[in-house]
Amino acid sequence: MLKKRVIFTLLYDNGNFMLSRNFRLQKVGDMKWLKKNYNFSHIAFSIDELIILDVTRGERNEEIFYEHVQLLNDECFVPIAAGGSIRNLEQARKLLHSGADKVVINTLLAEDLGVIAEIAREFGQQSIVASIDVKLINGEFTVWTNNGSINQNTSLTKWLENIESLPIGEVYLNSVDRDGTGHGYKTELIEQIPDLFSMPVILAGGAGKYSHFLEVLADERVDAVATANLLNFIGDGLEKSRQELLDEDFNLPVWDLTLATDLKNCL
Repeated sequence: MLKKRVIFTLLYDNGNFMLSRNFRLQKVGDMKWLKKNYNFSHIAFSIDELIILDVTRGERNEEIFYEHVQLLNDECFVPIAAGGSIRNLEQARKLLHSGADKVVINTLLAEDLGVIAEIAREFGQQSIVASIDVKLINGEFTVWTNNGSINQNTSLTKWLENIESLPIGEVYLNSVDRDGTGHGYKTELIEQIPDLFSMPVILAGGAGKYSHFLEVLADERVDAVATANLLNFIGDGLEKSRQELLDEDFNLPVWDLTLATDLKNCL
């Protein structure tokens, strides 16, 4: 049986890290703030992966993003997935050469499947995470792209059926309606997953406390949970949440916290 995973997501905007609520962004702090409030050499033992998404709405400084991905990779001892407006193979290549283990794609699913095939040929399909942003519109869960601004007029179920034949490693399923609310995951999204869907599913959008993780990870159709809530899990919030899940006998990777302390003291 595959182990469940807890994933922390960072939302990045030209050197700053953001809070998001229903995809409306608010600046929290820069890299110095992040390093001060989140000691990644330590909390890396409270999470299984780190996702870094460039959500910049205006002109992007891609080179700075690559540099910051590399800096976080140097401090964090877990796999990293990174993405945001990937439109071609070279952008994916630069992220993977900057220390990311996977790239996260979203709008590319609607615009250019050929680029996805190119990335998979060079780096393998396990290196690709398909991010899917979902809104509930008139009683139907529909897929949106371009930072949640363009309605693809396709149901979530149909979208998942369409992408299953693509060379993709896993799916990051994000509820725009619950994004940043702390009210818990939109568990109805799980019911939209086709019965025979074979890709691992990461559920995101809405986590505010450990019980939200517990509720979703108990479902066999969900392989991982993700949160981008920088403030709710500041300090030892992630560590406590992970320990609560382990106390409930969830099948999570078990990290040696003694080693974590030793590493923290060395850095």
